[in-house]
Amino acid sequence: MSNANVTVYSATWCAFCHAAKEYFDKLGVKYTDKDVEKDPKSGLEAVDKSGQRGIPVIDIGGDIIVGFDRPKIDAALKAHNLA
Repeated sequence: MSNANVTVYSATWCAFCHAAKEYFDKLGVKYTDKDVEKDPKSGLEAVDKSGQRGIPVIDIGGDIIVGFDRPKIDAALKAHNLA
């Protein structure tokens, strides 16, 4: 198992953010949740990483995924030996 870091940049009102976190929970993948509303620095981090302002922004070991894109999430998890 890899110890690649998984970070989800999200907000409480974002349905796709909740879906992504529930998906990681279901898979047993540990992640850090950064609320972009409560922490503006996290919001800037997400924009820096993704090049845009949409959420969720998911960082899986440096692979950046914008939105709840399950095929891309699955591929990144597999690439980092997390799934």
